Amino acid sequence: MRLMENLDYWRLCDELTIIHAALLFVGIDPSSETGSECENWKPHERPPGYDAVKLAISDALRRKQINGRLFTIDEGGGINPFADYPVNIVESLVEVESLRTWLAKRGFKNGFFFPERIEAPDYLDPRNPRYAPRLAAAVYAWQAVTDPTGKTPKQALTKWLRENAAKYDLADEDGKLNETGIDEVAKVANWQSNGGAPKTPGR
Repeated sequence: MRLMENLDYWRLCDELTIIHAALLFVGIDPSSETGSECENWKPHERPPGYDAVKLAISDALRRKQINGRLFTIDEGGGINPFADYPVNIVESLVEVESLRTWLAKRGFKNGFFFPERIEAPDYLDPRNPRYAPRLAAAVYAWQAVTDPTGKTPKQALTKWLRENAAKYDLADEDGKLNETGIDEVAKVANWQSNGGAPKTPGR
């Protein structure tokens, strides 16, 4: 139980070194005796899976499959952020959210980086490699707009989608709405596709 409490503190980090990320993936607290010393041990003495995970994360960071800050070790032993030398696993950093997405695409959805099980269907799980933001937007808009009083369903759905556009890739980085995308999603979620006047209260 104490180990789990110690691991939980690491969930506060938005970035981790490659060593820390690999250790946490295999369930080892980086600040424990094993976590702080195992890099100096012989490969067969290290935690099972640690070396493989460390190598995979390093390679993914180099290939830009994981976001982070890459540093390499140059021939003189220094740190170089640009040269094509071995990855510096001590100085390089990976973004936790990007690492989580990368892991999910490879079928890993439990362990340290997935502390809570998502009960939503696969098509609503952002960690699913086939997750489609607009599909999720249509479903959530349909669920949210239960009583479009004073508006047509499409009008009410459009309003909800505009208010939640950033969550579903319906707005750019500056917050500008993708009106065409919003309209398309609203059409999918609209249960009154034949049109008609909006209902008024009491009718």
